[in-house]
Amino acid sequence: MDKIEKIQRWLSDNNRDIALISDPKTIQYLSGFYSDPNERVLLLVVFKNSDPFLFGPALETQAIKESGWSNPVYGYLDHEKPWEMIADQIHARNTAETNFAIEKANMSVEWLELVKSEFPTGDFSVNLDQMLDQMRIIKSADEIEKLKIAGKWDDFAFKTCFEAVKAGRPESRVAAEMSYALMKNGIMELSFPPLIQSGTHAAEPHGATSDKKIENNALVLFDLGTVWDGYISDATRTIAVGKPDDKSMDIYKVCLEAQLTAQEAAKPGITAEELDKVARDIITKAGYGDYFNHRLGHGMGMSEHEFPSIMEGNQLVLQPGMCFSIEPGIYIPNVAGVRIEDCIHITENGNEPFTHTTKELQYFG
Repeated sequence: MDKIEKIQRWLSDNNRDIALISDPKTIQYLSGFYSDPNERVLLLVVFKNSDPFLFGPALETQAIKESGWSNPVYGYLDHEKPWEMIADQIHARNTAETNFAIEKANMSVEWLELVKSEFPTGDFSVNLDQMLDQMRIIKSADEIEKLKIAGKWDDFAFKTCFEAVKAGRPESRVAAEMSYALMKNGIMELSFPPLIQSGTHAAEPHGATSDKKIENNALVLFDLGTVWDGYISDATRTIAVGKPDDKSMDIYKVCLEAQLTAQEAAKPGITAEELDKVARDIITKAGYGDYFNHRLGHGMGMSEHEFPSIMEGNQLVLQPGMCFSIEPGIYIPNVAGVRIEDCIHITENGNEPFTHTTKELQYFG
């Protein structure tokens, strides 16, 4: 049973007639075609008892056909009314059936109101997100192979950054050199903007690379990711430039212990909540619990943040094929920030990481 057939089976089992897929990443997962349509409409429509169709901007229709999508494709020009055209195609196949399932986490209020205006008696109450999460949570051997290749390029990105890092050099210049090196090797897309933070700047967990100059005798945090054939990598390393102070070194030591211990514990049968606790207990015992202010990890695959969340309260039992990050962090304002991260896939007996850059503290001049 292929992916579309799984959606169709789910529609039948849940008394739904039509699924409206609006997330570009979900569309890519189901169809093989990816595009960010920006303000335009890109929609995959899956019927319980009919072939699906893809609808998008006319300027994308040829690319959709060339992507391997073999079902109907319909395009619209900018001056046309896309939701009326989508409704016409749906009515042509399902004149009286209007029980819909939608991606509630993605479909905007504006889009929902527009499609409701075309189907005023339609039922849009059913959420498709959980079913899609369950489809995507277990990666196939082919998906894992793509994630491994993306991870290999992430290791290359770390090597390039470490070669470029130097006290007094702006964070942004190191990021630029890394991006250029990847592009020269044919890697044209990153999972997210590279994050390089030096010294106290690294104490901002969701900060951004800036023109701040890399400090001497301080830690530097690198959170990097690449894309290979639609699948991402995501890893974080923290290194030393010069000789950081004792407090920074202690923070690193504790964070490294938490990461290594949690990664060793990740295997079939443990729950997401239990795995989070493995790392959190180590950091809390060392006195830094208040400074570990996010979940241990997140799912990954075609997107850098997918289901599941590795966090307190999630009693999901880990199974082979699940892929997620293990990324404890300690962030003390005006002192230092450390995060160490690998993304892994659960195997029959344990796990394997997608990235292999050493996590022992490296020193650079």
